[in-house]
Amino acid sequence: MPNLLITLKFDGSAYHGFQVQKNAITICEQFQNAVEKILGMRYNVKGCSRTDSGVHAEMFCLSVKTDSQIPEANLLRALNTALPHDIAVTDVRRVPDEFHARYSCVSKTYRYIIYNAPHKDPFRPTRVLHYPLTLDADMLDKQARNFIGEHDFSAFCAAGSSVTDNVRSVKDAKVFRCGDDVIFEVSANGFLYNMVRIMAGTLLDIAAGRIPPGEIPAIIESRDRKNAGKTAPARGLYLYFVEY
Repeated sequence: MPNLLITLKFDGSAYHGFQVQKNAITICEQFQNAVEKILGMRYNVKGCSRTDSGVHAEMFCLSVKTDSQIPEANLLRALNTALPHDIAVTDVRRVPDEFHARYSCVSKTYRYIIYNAPHKDPFRPTRVLHYPLTLDADMLDKQARNFIGEHDFSAFCAAGSSVTDNVRSVKDAKVFRCGDDVIFEVSANGFLYNMVRIMAGTLLDIAAGRIPPGEIPAIIESRDRKNAGKTAPARGLYLYFVEY
């Protein structure tokens, strides 16, 4: 059975994350529905990440083994016809049998987008976090650099996580402005539950004066969730790039 690597992009506003759930609509369920419509069978799908409800993706990868003989380009077109308007397939390719969308991943990059203007953006109410007060992107960039390195990120992990090892290696973390958008971008070998959203919330709490500048190293060292900032809303978060 060919092993396929399929790349998606999606607006997650209407979905309860990627992973299939009994009483909620998810990205995986919609993808499996589309595959079943085309191939007549429901296949097991391996996703590169479990995303929270309302989180978006510029690049989300999944792997699936099927007995389909449809050429990759034709399958891409068929899937895009069968999928809802807010989920798109951008690439389909064959990969080795041992490839796994999650376990073969080297690193992931997330972006958290803050719309930083006095007025709301009526075209993106569920796709960005609106923050009306002016943000100093250069100052926040300096703060974000403190996330870089291998650390125990327990202070940036939400309650309810089943992971026992909270050490992660952050390759890069930065903040930059693009017009009215202030973007927090972070790359790592893995992320804890709500880790990026807590990082973004901490940066916003620094901007608001609720956490002193320069405090992130001490927060990391404390390994205590209560010392970090609030968990930023899911609507501003995007899985931006997956590296294999």
